[in-house]
Order: sequence, then C-alpha cells, then structure tokens
Amino acid sequence: MQVQPFQDDDAVEVRRKQIPAISATFARRTTPERAQWLAELCFKKTIGTTLTPLDLAEIALAETGGHRLSSRAVSPRGALGVWQLMPERARSHGFHPSEMRDDEKCADAAVRELKEKLTMAGGNLSKAKRYYCGTGPAAAAYDKLRKRFRAEILRELEKGFQERGLLVQAASHG
Repeated sequence: MQVQPFQDDDAVEVRRKQIPAISATFARRTTPERAQWLAELCFKKTIGTTLTPLDLAEIALAETGGHRLSSRAVSPRGALGVWQLMPERARSHGFHPSEMRDDEKCADAAVRELKEKLTMAGGNLSKAKRYYCGTGPAAAAYDKLRKRFRAEILRELEKGFQERGLLVQAASHG
C-alpha cells in the first residue's frame, strides 16, 4: 500500500472542482467519455503533490491536444502517450516505454517528470513546465501553447463558477 502525503480536505475539494472545466476543455478534442476519464486522472494523479489537475491537463493539451489526446500518440522524436514521455524518461521513472500507452502509467510518469523538472527549476512551476518540453525555440513555442490551453481551462472554470453562482442565487430567490 502506498501512503499519500497529508492533503487538506479543502485543497482536495478545490482540485476536484477543476475536473468539470478540464473535462469540458478536453471534450473539444476527444470523446466526452475520454475527456471525463482524463480529467479525473489529472485529479487523481496530482493528489498528495504540489501539482494541480490543471497543471497536468495543460501539459496533456499542449502535448497531444492536436492528436485527440490519444494514448497512441508518438511524436516525430519518439515521445509517447498523452503526456509525451521520451522512452528514456519513461524508463527513468520506472516504466517501460510501451506502458506510456496506458493513460494511468503515462500520467504517473508525467507527474514524476514534472516534479523532477520542478526541482531543476528551483521550485518555479512555470519554468518546470517549460523544461518538460526541453529547451530552445521548440520549448518556447510549447510554452506559449501550454499557456493558451491553461487560459482556456481557466475560462471554462470561471464559466462553471458563474453558472453555479447563478443557480445558487436563483434557488435562494425561488
């Protein structure tokens, strides 16, 4: 049994509230069922870490959003799965490269990779996400794309809060 670090119930609830926005954003690129599955995976795999579901989701979108968030996606350089881990990086996190087709294992490896990059970046999460892709012009372009997807999810999250606020307000006046 793996013991998870202590996680405040309020923090878990804040993270859980990200699931519908992530799912809605993913659903623009894949089936609603797959979108929901991947959004829940982003939540599940970041519990007990300093990362949020949004952090993992924006990386998935930047990496494979243009490929329907496919678990079978392979980059021209050989990166694999939804979160596009290079074979040697998958191995360094205890996985065989072929396991990157398994969304759960790929998400596990992605969280480990991002945590490693966070250490390299001296705790700067934005820089860690840029390192996730590599360095140079490709990383800069990736970072722009990732930020665009983050903004899209945040807009969806805000829309959800507004809708729930209106529903609560309507219910209290009804």
